[in-house]
Amino acid sequence: MATAPGPPVTAEALRAERRFVVALGGFALEISGAGLVWHERIPSPRFNFVEEIDVGPERLTAFFERALDHYFQRAIRPTFRLPPDPPEHLVRGLRGLGFRPEPAPLDLWREAGRAAEGLPVGPEVRVASRDETELVASFWTGERERPELRSAIDIVRAHPNPNEELVPLIVLLDDRPASAALVYRAGPTAGIHLLTTRPDARGRGCASALVEFTLRERPCRAARQHVLLSSSPEASRRLPDLGLQPVARFTTYALPPDAQLPTPPVGPPSPPRWRPPRPT
Repeated sequence: MATAPGPPVTAEALRAERRFVVALGGFALEISGAGLVWHERIPSPRFNFVEEIDVGPERLTAFFERALDHYFQRAIRPTFRLPPDPPEHLVRGLRGLGFRPEPAPLDLWREAGRAAEGLPVGPEVRVASRDETELVASFWTGERERPELRSAIDIVRAHPNPNEELVPLIVLLDDRPASAALVYRAGPTAGIHLLTTRPDARGRGCASALVEFTLRERPCRAARQHVLLSSSPEASRRLPDLGLQPVARFTTYALPPDAQLPTPPVGPPSPPRWRPPRPT
């Protein structure tokens, strides 16, 4: 896969993605050697990942202890995003801890031009109403996590911070919701996030219709460019026709589903180690 030049574009896209997670109630933290992104109430890999990793072999053990302790204390399984041709010591360290590469790469796409002519007419796409937030959130969460995401979407949509917008989109197929995504703008960059199609509607152009609608109608009016992260091989075939081009590729390392995360026993109660300052 050929990639277009543009490290500034990649950096801006990753920054906008971090802003998206933070806007929905997550956190972003920079430690020595990487950036950590996490959401304590939504355990999805798209909300919990380690990126921009740049750590030397002599500091690898300390880095993994610090990063993994941060996630494991919260019962979160993070993923690690590695660039093409990552350092061997980093791959060896991840494999030694039980992490394995995902089968498909994670590609970053950016808006590059108009869609190709003669594309088939796709399903209906529209902005979700405020009464449909529960429906939109159901595409990505179970009943336990759904209230958190639903509330976050409502808050950001109704009360955005300066220089941000959030617009939920849904795709209707046979008058039924078939696909959904959140378009979030941070500054000049809008990302098409969490693009998902229900299993029984896949292969019928729902995701393509949503992307085409976003680039044509521009629901985030102030966006100067759109980006999309995708690990779908089908997307790699369709997105160039929709006016997107690849700019970066990552390999995602994740723990297998059957990996165990044992929790050590809680020790005896102890007084707090930190106390607030007292006035003199």
